[in-house]
Amino acid sequence: MIKQITAATLLAVASFAASAAEPSFYVGGDVGSTKVDDLDGRKTSVGIFGGYTFDENFSVEAGFRRGGKWDDLKINQLSLSVIGSVPVADQVAVYGRLGYNRLESKYDGGKEHESKALYGVGVSYQFTKEVSGRVEWQRPVSGAQNISVGVAYHF
Repeated sequence: MIKQITAATLLAVASFAASAAEPSFYVGGDVGSTKVDDLDGRKTSVGIFGGYTFDENFSVEAGFRRGGKWDDLKINQLSLSVIGSVPVADQVAVYGRLGYNRLESKYDGGKEHESKALYGVGVSYQFTKEVSGRVEWQRPVSGAQNISVGVAYHF
């Protein structure tokens, strides 16, 4: 009986260790294009992000993005999101993002802050165990959108 309990305990510990090895931290960056309805044209955006993947379906991510510059106006975004992923093929997953973001608008004469819900959708591709790429569309605030291409390193 003790051998069976010991074997069951070792099997449980081994399966826990195997499942615990899957979660990982990641960092990355992206380049994109921001469009704001009340402003002319699209502007280049640049972002950095970092997160923690709990399993293949669930991650938490924080990010910072320079949203673009229109004449005397600059927009920056700071965000915290939950990401839900669904694998659709080998190394390919679609995902949805839901989170909170704080937008800062800097202009001649001052700056304003606005906190809103953030949502987005994207597709990711796992090139190697450590490197993945993604294409994502985000809506940081009503009347604005960003589309970006990024790369992440998982460790």
